[in-house]
Amino acid sequence: MQQKWQRWNIASRKWLWIIMVIGLIGALPVVYDRLQTEKSSKSVEFVFDYRDLVEVASYRQNPQDYINEQLDRLKAAGVQSMAIYENTLEDFRKARRLMIWGASDIANLTDTVIPENENYTYVLFTSAKNSEMLSPVIRDAFSRLDIRTEEWNYRGQQGLIIQTPLEDATLKPLQPDPITLEMLHQKGFNIVPRLVDSLAYNQDAVKKLLERYAELGVKRILFEGESVKGYSDDADTGSLTAFADLLKQHGMGIAAIENIKVQQKGFSKLAYMLDYNVTRLYSLSEADSSLKTEVIADRFALGTKDRNIRMIYLNTIPSRDTKKAAITDTMDNLIESLSGPEGAVAKIEANGFHIGQATAFDVSDSSFQRYFKLIAVIGAVAMVALLFSYFIPWLTLPVWVLGLVGSAGLLILKPTLFEQALALAVAISAPTLAIVLAIRKINEMGPPLRANPLTFAVMSPRRRLTHSLVLYVKTALITFSAVPFVIALLNNITYALVLNQFRGVSLLHLAPIGLTALYVLLYRGEFAFNKTGKLLRTPITLAMVIAAGVIGIVGMYYLSRTGNAGSVSAPEKILRVFLENTVGVRPRNKEFLLAHPLFILGAFLAYKYRSAAFIMIIAVIGQLSMVDTFAHIHSPVLISLVRGLLGLGLGLIIGIIAVGIWQIAEGCWKRWSPLLKKL
Repeated sequence: MQQKWQRWNIASRKWLWIIMVIGLIGALPVVYDRLQTEKSSKSVEFVFDYRDLVEVASYRQNPQDYINEQLDRLKAAGVQSMAIYENTLEDFRKARRLMIWGASDIANLTDTVIPENENYTYVLFTSAKNSEMLSPVIRDAFSRLDIRTEEWNYRGQQGLIIQTPLEDATLKPLQPDPITLEMLHQKGFNIVPRLVDSLAYNQDAVKKLLERYAELGVKRILFEGESVKGYSDDADTGSLTAFADLLKQHGMGIAAIENIKVQQKGFSKLAYMLDYNVTRLYSLSEADSSLKTEVIADRFALGTKDRNIRMIYLNTIPSRDTKKAAITDTMDNLIESLSGPEGAVAKIEANGFHIGQATAFDVSDSSFQRYFKLIAVIGAVAMVALLFSYFIPWLTLPVWVLGLVGSAGLLILKPTLFEQALALAVAISAPTLAIVLAIRKINEMGPPLRANPLTFAVMSPRRRLTHSLVLYVKTALITFSAVPFVIALLNNITYALVLNQFRGVSLLHLAPIGLTALYVLLYRGEFAFNKTGKLLRTPITLAMVIAAGVIGIVGMYYLSRTGNAGSVSAPEKILRVFLENTVGVRPRNKEFLLAHPLFILGAFLAYKYRSAAFIMIIAVIGQLSMVDTFAHIHSPVLISLVRGLLGLGLGLIIGIIAVGIWQIAEGCWKRWSPLLKKL
């Protein structure tokens, strides 16, 4: 009975392959929808932080002239938008709209005694126009906080007394400077407001603010701080829903900032209520604004092309330059990085984008997509069962059945967990399965377990190379079969916007290596359990301990290179930039410089030397890396495909060169080793 069960499970492989292919075909329409979605947003918007510009101008002899000059330069360089904050009294002071004092300062100024029981803030406007425009803004803001204000005059200038300490008054957010808004609008800049959630949500005030923004053509909102507008009061008042309704009413969306440590609280919920009217934003920090212009330009071009970035946020900062004995800034550097034939604007347009207000992706979701996804799920489970069949054959059918039942349960109870878990399982299964089948083919055509060198006929080098190249292509095709499944399972706009992320990257980078090592060690000739017993009885030597330590260090370094936080050496950066500028897309270095050439060389050697199959343990890195590229859902599918194919092509060339070098070295060794032995 046991043998019959084993035969059934092994015989089921061909049906699982058929089911997998059907699932693969079913996933293709979902891939097409993904491609259509990615084509729907081609506008890139440059946004400059206006508060930074005011800060820099405050160190100039003529601040207003400097601001006007830089605005014209930024406009000419391709910056279309200005980020405007909810101002504070300190912002108005830096903009020279008003002056502010505390109780002790005003006593010194007016040559009077400081009041014993009054600690107020004194505001003096610098012009009648500033008083006319800003006095209502300040009065309205503080009255909503139940803080009284009263008129005040000093030497003919109009002012206000705010009945709260200076330290408290300067913390309160106010509506943006109406004078600045009007000036920027007249200069042709789009306005990108930055809202805070520091005070209790006031629907009437927010409604009035958004109505004014709508008049100025505002289409997208940014948030400042740890949470989005309305989040703090949402549990008690439903303020986030009310805020979302106002945004939808005015056709306004929001922006997701790339690589912030923690997503702003309430952002995902607000994005959902806005039907994902969201664009991805890359912010160039104040420190990075001093990088070389070509580095900045390449960073912007790469972000828009490879990571679906549609808004680029520019910051600057004043700094003390002791060599020049002056206060400097990075305005010239930023403008130069945008301008000219090698600037960011030209590079972005050369990649097929245009400069304009950023728009959200128009999600393509065909009516039959859910049915195609279901077919893809069945095919994905078949692929996982196939991997089990080559390690534990008698579990093939149980894994297949339990996989379908478990998928159905998770799909109903926790759909997000289901799609991520199955996508991870497929991403691990495909490269491992591809390498396992390659090793089995090598075992079939290469030297047997105990080959007699007198009777075993080794293939010619040309034939070994031909078989290696054919195997290289077949293995890559099997690995690529995981891609439609991963795309279909994770085809959700939340992944493209990185509001949700593919989990298990470290496991994806380790599991295929471990499984390949297990197969090479235990599944090449003798029964696996027999080998396991021998391994467990093998004495541990110092060499084994040292080897384990080296493997551990290499493994830690390898894991440190995975994910978005991986570090890159200076020579690799140079190579990446060269490939980006030469072919437009850079393949992964570990694929074409290491893993793919080792696959070709390892297969070539394994057809002659049985132990060379151990090289496949490293070669699997290239296969899993190709799948991992597509698991970065925020990267366009076509870019990922070109990257993978380019890596295979370059790896093929380097691999053939490596085989040639080996043949020369082997020939030299055969010729000269007898002479060396005589010495």
